[in-house]
Formats: sequence, structure tokens, C-alpha cells
Amino acid sequence: MIDAGIPSQLLDWSTRPWFRLGNTDITLLRVVGLIVILCFFWWFASLLERSLRQMVRAGKIVKLSEAAVFALTRIVRYVVWIVGSIVGLAYLGFDVASLAIVGGALSVGIGFGLQNIFSNLVSGVLILIEKSLKVGDFVDLQSGVVGRVTEIGLRYTRVTTNDNVDVIVPNSEFVNGRVTNWTLDDHLRRIHVPFGVAYGANKDAVRDAVTAAARQVSGTIDQAGRVPEVWLVNFGESSLDFELVVWVGQELALSPGRTHARYLWEIETALSAAGIEIPFPQRDLHLRSGRLTVDLANPSLAAAAGKETAGR
Repeated sequence: MIDAGIPSQLLDWSTRPWFRLGNTDITLLRVVGLIVILCFFWWFASLLERSLRQMVRAGKIVKLSEAAVFALTRIVRYVVWIVGSIVGLAYLGFDVASLAIVGGALSVGIGFGLQNIFSNLVSGVLILIEKSLKVGDFVDLQSGVVGRVTEIGLRYTRVTTNDNVDVIVPNSEFVNGRVTNWTLDDHLRRIHVPFGVAYGANKDAVRDAVTAAARQVSGTIDQAGRVPEVWLVNFGESSLDFELVVWVGQELALSPGRTHARYLWEIETALSAAGIEIPFPQRDLHLRSGRLTVDLANPSLAAAAGKETAGR
């Protein structure tokens, strides 16, 4: 038989005060109630976020872009979390004076060791409100991270590189550092592809061959004001230095390494077909009165010549 006194003992133990917070006795039942409240608001925030996304995407509320929908629903989730936390603390017995004391303690903690966390939280809110960054943007950060934004959280932003590597970036880096957003307003981008040809090559032939090669790459923009161009940019030591300046669409803009390689591939093919030489470093050697004279522009050859002379 089950002892009838056990339920009453459990009830007595669960309602027995552990300590007093303000005018409220903290018991096991109150702690369990706090956990239930927090879990409910956590679940309700996720449900509300999903429902709002579905209604906005269906056009039942207002028509917004994908980035705006993400920002709006994420802010709503955070607001529900904050409200739930306040309700839970109030249920636990916190009053205004107690919250002020906790706020002061948090301020001291932030001042000594939580500056970065607090900065990331504020930066995350600013990013979502200002919409200076949105999911799907292709960014180049000052730290060297390059990739597509796949998630914007309250503390961090996830950037996925073209090698499918997820990089967790603190939100403060987007606010305090330099951020190059390649797709903020316009998905078209102009890129520069440097190459060189041998001295004596016909510049017009180089231009015609390379612009024709650029048009062979799918995604190249060729319209009024945005046609492929070839610029002569420098007289190098061994070559005439050119740049292919070309506008590309979103697909090519989001994979700069592969895009650069594709244009170089087509340039080399076109120059070879046109009989235009791609040079390699060259040095002139002169023999005078049986002694070796070396072009001083090459220090390694000059040093070798010095050793040869000393050996004699």
C-alpha cells in the first residue's frame, strides 16, 4: 500500500521556502513555474515568428522583401523573449527596486568583463533595424572573411564562404569594422582581371581578342555603358600590362575566385589563337672583351657574376 502521507510530504517539501526574495518566498514550485513560463514564451516566440513569416510571404499582412521579413520576425521573437523574461522575474518575486539592483549589477559586470557580449547584442539589433546587412548579401570583411550571409543572430552573424565553410562573426565587427557589401543595392559588379603581353604586340589586336574572350564567359554584362573594356595600365619590366575591366552578374559576382580564373582561361586561349605572346621575365647578357657583364637590374645574376670574377 502507498502511504497516504507521501503526497502531503512532497507538497510540503515543494512549498518549503528556500530563501526570501523581497516579499516572496522562493520555493521549488515557484522555480518550476518560472521554468514553465520561460519555456512557454520561448515556444510562443518561435511559433509567432514562423506564423508571421508565412503570413507576410503569402501577402496577407503586407508585402515585404525576404530580408525585411527576416528582420521583422527576428525582432518580434526577441521582444517576446524579453517580455517573457520580465513576466518570469515578476512571478519569481522581483519588484522594480530589485530589478534596478540587478540592472546595476549587470552594469558593473558589463563594465568589467561583458563589454564584447553587450556590444554584439546592441550591434545585432542595429543591423536588423537599419537593414545595412541582410541574409543573402555577399560581404568582404576587414578581417578577411568573404562569403554569403546565411544567418543574422542577436549576438553573431553566420557567413558561409564559397568553400561551404561557416564562419561565426561577432556582430560588432559589422558595425565597427569595414564591410564591403557587394550586393547591397545592385547585384552587378565590375571586376578587373590583370594580364600582360610581350612588348611589340599590337594593342588593338590585344583589345579585340580579350574583349571577344570576355564575351565567351556566361554572365558577362554587355550592354550600353557596361561593355567589356581593355585598359593599358603599365609598362612593366618584361611586358605591357593590361586589365580586362568587365561587368558581371550576380552568379559571377558571388564567386570572385572562380570568375577570375574563368576569364584568365579565356584570355589565354584568345591570345594564343591570335598569335600574341604572353611574356616571361627576361634579362640581357653582354660579353665584352672576354668578361661577363650582367644587367644590374637582376641582383642574383650580378652576385653570380661577382663570384665568377673573384674566382678568376
